[in-house]
Amino acid sequence: MVTLVALFLVLASLLSWFLKRVVASWFRKTETKLDDHLLSALTPPIYTTVLAFGLRVAVTRLELGAESTERIADLLTTVAVIVWMVAAIRIGSLLLGSLADRADALSFVSRKTLPLFDNLSKVVVVLLSAYVILNVWGQDITGLLAAGGIAGIALGFAARDTLANLFAGIFIFADSPYQIGDFINLDTGERGRVTEIGIRSTRLLTRDDVEITIPNAVMGNAKIINETGGPHPKFRLRIAVGVAYGSDVDHVERVLLDVAHQEELVCAEPEARVRLRGFGASSLDFELLCWVDEPVLRGRAMHELHRAVYKRFQAEGIEIPYAKQDVYLRQMPVGTAGADDDRQRRPDGAWRGSDGASG
Repeated sequence: MVTLVALFLVLASLLSWFLKRVVASWFRKTETKLDDHLLSALTPPIYTTVLAFGLRVAVTRLELGAESTERIADLLTTVAVIVWMVAAIRIGSLLLGSLADRADALSFVSRKTLPLFDNLSKVVVVLLSAYVILNVWGQDITGLLAAGGIAGIALGFAARDTLANLFAGIFIFADSPYQIGDFINLDTGERGRVTEIGIRSTRLLTRDDVEITIPNAVMGNAKIINETGGPHPKFRLRIAVGVAYGSDVDHVERVLLDVAHQEELVCAEPEARVRLRGFGASSLDFELLCWVDEPVLRGRAMHELHRAVYKRFQAEGIEIPYAKQDVYLRQMPVGTAGADDDRQRRPDGAWRGSDGASG
């Protein structure tokens, strides 16, 4: 027995030395340090597993009785499971940390969500290890599973709103409908820049410098218009203006394009364009289309463009029509139907009919 134990001890030591010296020297040549940390985490459980297996083989050669031999084997297996559990927790933390540093790989694992996923991975590893250990010792876990299920249902009902926000936050990180810095519009009317995306809520900063905190469960079910999304963060402006009938449409188009080119807030690319949208009741309806670098510039750019268009139209003699109403007063001739042709006003202001009676 002693020879067998010594043999497995030497084998475990040689394997550990090979991993720490030879394999580690290979991994040190790589650019990343992740493989070095993973090797460091795997070496102890591999050493323990080989040694525990040797001890178990040695115990079977002793005449201790079937029950005692089985209990010692279960104890050795439990030690190996615990060692692997510790290694799995460490490996999980290393992998999640690496994913958080590489936000382009899996965007839902970031530095803000790392504690959540790290704790979840630890809980899963511990529960699986406990399940394996109980099975090793031949324990019936049906009652524990039933109790855990009941407790989970009670906890779910008690914290359903919190859990809804939690899972919605995870889905938002996974789906990425918006990111920090994006300008978004909600179907409830809120508009602002995303300043923070948390596990429970999302925060928006409006143009009035008012911060709005919205639960992630609401964000997950809302219709979101991301003004910063798309191929680029630029935002298109639409400046609607009407000119009088009879105006030179080519001249109007040149003036509008010149106004857009002279405004410093308007982007050179994509190029500004002008469209004649229709024939209004009293005007030809034009629309100037141009872009600004980001949605936050929309208000100021539209203000400057409206001022510039009005000044240029005045300078170029282009009329901006407006609705007019002419009211004509018509006096009904005496003797026509429905007129008070048979009534006369008395000096005191009262009406008097043709028969002389006062009305």
